[in-house]
Amino acid sequence: MAILENNNKGIIFDLDGTLWDSSEQVVHSWNEALARRPETDLQITVDDMRGYMGKTLEKIAGLMMPDIPYELRMDIMKDCCENENAYLSKHGGKLFPDLEKVLEELSEKYKLFIVSNCQSGYIEVFLEYHRLGKYFADTECPGGSGLEKAGNIRLISERNNIDKAVYIGDTQGDCDSAEAAGVQFIHAAYGFGTIDHDVPEVNSLSEISVAVKPFLD
Repeated sequence: MAILENNNKGIIFDLDGTLWDSSEQVVHSWNEALARRPETDLQITVDDMRGYMGKTLEKIAGLMMPDIPYELRMDIMKDCCENENAYLSKHGGKLFPDLEKVLEELSEKYKLFIVSNCQSGYIEVFLEYHRLGKYFADTECPGGSGLEKAGNIRLISERNNIDKAVYIGDTQGDCDSAEAAGVQFIHAAYGFGTIDHDVPEVNSLSEISVAVKPFLD
């Protein structure tokens, strides 16, 4: 399957809680890394992780380790992320139902992208382990650009000459970022978060093709 070359319509996806659930695997990998750090006896749960997903690593570190000095907690977070990428490259995560079928269908009409608040390498592990890279034209994250999500949504749209776009994500932060970037938001209501005002929503990946039509066609 070839990526569409001359198409100015794009669907930009969040990753965690939208395309897959890697929370159990990430918890395992982070707890491995945390157990090697004498500065803390912290261990996290899957519920903790699902509350963190969608936030930047800096914000997660502050929530996890508020009593540890900034530089030290960011160093600990770096260890967690490195172990996470290595673990996921071997084990992958849990894809939401019908993901590849939906991506194949959508990619025939629109350019597809991923913008996630994650470290460098995380999106790549998702794409490589599950062999989904052929469906996506571009990806971005704070670990690559240094920007938060709204800035990365704009960046993806600009460098791929996208005139019409929607952002699909599952958290309030995703919604706020899409609106700040001037992009239509669609809530992945099957994911981890809720939205504090009325927005279009889908309850499964299979509903996306219909949900995007009013905004892209």
